[in-house]
Amino acid sequence: MNDRIHNAFLSQVRAADLLQQYQLGATFFASPRRTLLAHGIKAVVPACDGSRLAATAAAALKDAEREGEPAPVLMGAVPFRLDAGSAPARLFIPERLASGTGVAGAMEDHVAAAQSAAARLSSAPQAQPTPDGYRNNVRHALARIRNAELEKVVLSRSLTLDARIDVPALLRRLAARNLRGYTFAIDLADQHRTLIGASPELLLARYGRELISHPLAGSIPRSADPAEDQRRADGLLRSIKDLHEHALVVDAVAAAMRPYCRNLNVPAAPSLLATPTMWHLGTEICGELADPATTSLEVALALHPTPAVCGHPTARARELIAEVEGFDRRYFAGLVGWCDSRGDGEWAVTLRCAEVGANSATLYAGAGIVAGSEPELELLETSGKLRTMLGAMNLESALDAATEEAIEEAA
Repeated sequence: MNDRIHNAFLSQVRAADLLQQYQLGATFFASPRRTLLAHGIKAVVPACDGSRLAATAAAALKDAEREGEPAPVLMGAVPFRLDAGSAPARLFIPERLASGTGVAGAMEDHVAAAQSAAARLSSAPQAQPTPDGYRNNVRHALARIRNAELEKVVLSRSLTLDARIDVPALLRRLAARNLRGYTFAIDLADQHRTLIGASPELLLARYGRELISHPLAGSIPRSADPAEDQRRADGLLRSIKDLHEHALVVDAVAAAMRPYCRNLNVPAAPSLLATPTMWHLGTEICGELADPATTSLEVALALHPTPAVCGHPTARARELIAEVEGFDRRYFAGLVGWCDSRGDGEWAVTLRCAEVGANSATLYAGAGIVAGSEPELELLETSGKLRTMLGAMNLESALDAATEEAIEEAA
């Protein structure tokens, strides 16, 4: 790493200290390499067509430099859909920004302090679609796949809770359990909500000339029994269905990155990535940026949406999602992160997330459907992913999860 990049990430401020300072209304983003805490808004990236978003964001950063901002940074979230019918991109340059080290083991200090802030439901959770509806969606997708209309589609479901959520306490618990991932809380000020989550997946990072993407595809819920947990991990590495699903994603990400790179390294086989609730297949793809004027956001938008969150081919998968899911994903399966005036930045896929308002929260989770997928197992996979957020809320009982025995019999 050259001196400029090294100095950009060198800080005496601990990630845990910035996490402790977070309050509702601020914006927070933490990765293994850097933590950012933002207050206020200096400039907002104007609403525009998705094809012009990266250029409009770059222009906003240049304007901030001309106005005397020494090292402006843009933060925020981009929705799954980039058309006018969905939530708007929420990208802004903060008035005040504190930068610290990447997440580390010290984050665990904040778990005990936040444990008492459990939410209470005021009514029954609302699932969209219902578990039966989700199984039917998977069956419908499998019929389309058998007819060769598409190879993969990612189908998701949402869970809305009527509850008052302590967002700072929730963020601290998520960060303590996500030391290798990307934890965020994005203030959606004009919508009076907070987008909060703990994503395991890096869409695109740029550090100088280095480009990195770490797509995940192919998953199975973890088990509390160590022997069973290891069996599931080993089975995932050998699963023909999951390896095929993963290869579709890696091939698409590599193809999208290649025009921006002088060279590109794509490992021949995936590795296992573990979160507290899931095992994933992951492949870290690295390249050397050809043009230093290309920003991290520009490349991230060129990759979005990958087959890990949409499907393959993209257009047909997007059409099927709109046809059967029954709700707007909004920021779920979009991207969240930051970009500075040099073009460096980190953009995570917006997964394991929720939109939290004053008296309610909506959670999201999805699963990739390919030939060989089974409706019940795909439902269980989404349940496992929902547990990341529900566990941090101390609300796992709200989930209509199937039994562990069903997973063990089918794994």
